[in-house]
Amino acid sequence: MPPKTTEAVAGDAANTADIWNAGCPSRRVLELVANKWALLVIPLLRGKPQRNNELLRQVGGISQKMLTQTLRELELNGLVLREDRHTVPPHVEYRLSPLGLSLSRTLIAVDRWVEANHAQIDAARRLR
Repeated sequence: MPPKTTEAVAGDAANTADIWNAGCPSRRVLELVANKWALLVIPLLRGKPQRNNELLRQVGGISQKMLTQTLRELELNGLVLREDRHTVPPHVEYRLSPLGLSLSRTLIAVDRWVEANHAQIDAARRLR
């Protein structure tokens, strides 16, 4: 029997994942993508590679420290690719990996839902 392909192994893991099980590795992925800053950074990288300062200007309220931590975590988990052009001054760009691009499609839908429904959520909160 031939060895399984990477896709087949990933498919097997997806079939056995249980997000409601606290010990399931899929829970760590949920924690990664549900991070407030990841939810904001990933869709911004969908259009084109961006430098750190470009992202810092676009994501209101994020500190340099949190942006750096977020980008490192996303890179470590295969969602973002970092390209260092080894120039002086330093020129580093971030872009989505194919896996990150597939996630960004879902996150953009979430962003649009939030923008369309935030007033109703705020109104419900005021009623309490």
